Amino acid sequence: MTKPDLYERIVRARDEYHSRRFDVEDLAPTWHEQFDLWFRAALDAGLPEPNGMVLATVGTDGAPSARTVLLRGLDERGLKFHTNRHSLKGRQLATNPQVAVVFPWVPIHRQIVVSGRVTLLSDAESDEYWASRPIESRISALASPQSEVVPSRAALEQLRVRAAEGDLSRPVRWGGYLITPTVVEFWQGREHRFHDRLRYRQTESGWVTERLAP
Repeated sequence: MTKPDLYERIVRARDEYHSRRFDVEDLAPTWHEQFDLWFRAALDAGLPEPNGMVLATVGTDGAPSARTVLLRGLDERGLKFHTNRHSLKGRQLATNPQVAVVFPWVPIHRQIVVSGRVTLLSDAESDEYWASRPIESRISALASPQSEVVPSRAALEQLRVRAAEGDLSRPVRWGGYLITPTVVEFWQGREHRFHDRLRYRQTESGWVTERLAP
């Protein structure tokens, strides 16, 4: 049961947002151009890991699952990330490719929410990114049976020692995904919780832009 003092602190934890007006007329012609503008602003603001995005997936049982992954590419096709395809998220993506991601840029009172469908990146793209990773990160990825129960940290460390002594090329189980968006929402905090929410939405005749109620 939540302690009374903690409950009060949770209830009272509140910031007031004082962002400028953000309207449909301010949007770039395409979602990826607008994403580029906001991502550059997040970089310029010095946010830690602005490419961190909360990825939500759904299993065959209908239960949702979420975790933070890193955006590792962006173009007009969509957003790219890489992971262990045998992990929980990898297994869920294999059976249900519908996903949502959130970029929670709380310090600058902004967030981006993307909904869409994932497809596998090519082996060439996955190999290229794998080769760009620090060697220590590659060793960790090779060693980890991601999402599986392990007996101890010591057992994990032993797996890492063995991985460091072997082949460091990209394993088949590890690779990239492309999220092709169907909806991209740009959220900006405003005073009194009367926020600005603008979105790009794909229709049969092309993309439309629209405002949502906060």
